[in-house]
Amino acid sequence: MAQPVKRAYKFRFYPTDEQVAELARTFGCVRLVYNMALEERSRAWNEEKRRVSYTQSSAALTAWKKTDGLAFLSEVSSVPLQQALRHLQSAFASFFAGTARYPRFKSRKKSRACAEYTRSAFRYRDGQLTLAKMNTPLAIVWSRPLPEGADPSTVTVSRDATGRWFVSLLVEESVTPLRRIDRAVGVDVGVTDLVTLSTGETIANPRHERADRARLAAAQRTLARKAKGSKNWEKAKFKVARVHSRISDRRRDYLHKLTTRLVRENQTIVIEDLSVSNMVKNRSLARAISDCGWGELRHQLEYKCSWYGRELVVVDRWFPSSKLCGACGTVHGKLPLHIRSWTCADCGARHERDVNAAKNILAAGQAVSACGAGVRPQRESSRTGQSAVKQETQRVTAGFASHWGGENVKGAPSGFG
Repeated sequence: MAQPVKRAYKFRFYPTDEQVAELARTFGCVRLVYNMALEERSRAWNEEKRRVSYTQSSAALTAWKKTDGLAFLSEVSSVPLQQALRHLQSAFASFFAGTARYPRFKSRKKSRACAEYTRSAFRYRDGQLTLAKMNTPLAIVWSRPLPEGADPSTVTVSRDATGRWFVSLLVEESVTPLRRIDRAVGVDVGVTDLVTLSTGETIANPRHERADRARLAAAQRTLARKAKGSKNWEKAKFKVARVHSRISDRRRDYLHKLTTRLVRENQTIVIEDLSVSNMVKNRSLARAISDCGWGELRHQLEYKCSWYGRELVVVDRWFPSSKLCGACGTVHGKLPLHIRSWTCADCGARHERDVNAAKNILAAGQAVSACGAGVRPQRESSRTGQSAVKQETQRVTAGFASHWGGENVKGAPSGFG
């Protein structure tokens, strides 16, 4: 049965000079309102221990427009300014929930230039989109059609570092889940091979950043020789941004094709819960890890599985997938990254490191999915006196014993198998 989902369609467009000026003013006002509201909230808490709500920030925005120094805020559409306050409210909600850091001020040079319009601030009719304060529609390149009868609820206009303009239309459409199939796969991500599947298949890492590294280095050297802030410096900076955008665009396109294939071919996909932000702190591997796009890979799998009726199981990051013998269940000691194949000392089984890890990830995901348990441990210690990570390892290892027909699993804690 089809289910309604919200989906964003992103297109490139080419604004006129008047539209560029209007959007540039809007971007500046959005950034200013966000920063002023953030400053007021921070001051109220630091000096008065008082929280400021969205309603109070909205009232403050009305007062700011009436002052001489900020009267220009009334020259742009009020909707993007109100949306900026809503985004700030969401940022604080995430901060208080413990899922994000404290909101930061937006920089004119480093922050993404964008503005969000709701229904009252744009008109979409007969394939033409006209924003508030504009007399002519945007010249959009419709690279793919919108769903039939689509009625955008939100329009987001943005400009990237290379000066390209994009418009994103959020629509609600009906997506029909894919036909159920009896197939599951474990996915182990890596640097040499981007993905290794439990079937034994390896998918090479295209290394998009490495492919353009010489071009990027040349552009960065040229930028370093220019006087900062000069016209030539701006031109050189633009060339560096173009190389970066080429790399990111190609990487994202490759990941979309890979994740779409995985979702179409498998009913259940099991992956590891990797902390990429911590892994890139390793100076020796940071560049290679960043070039893989593991975070984007997981993000795409999450929403595509949700759309198309697939199951995504995430195994805890502390699960010893590489060091666990898939034949007898023995957990071995240290296994340095340069060792790509190893032999189990207990049963003599020979393992390819990544294939063995993918098979163990699949078995762990199937074990916990079958018994209805979670795959992520609680980090607190419990009344048993054991760490939660230790308890989770026991539960997953016990799942292996069940998965393999109740055989004794070597290396498992006493009481299992």
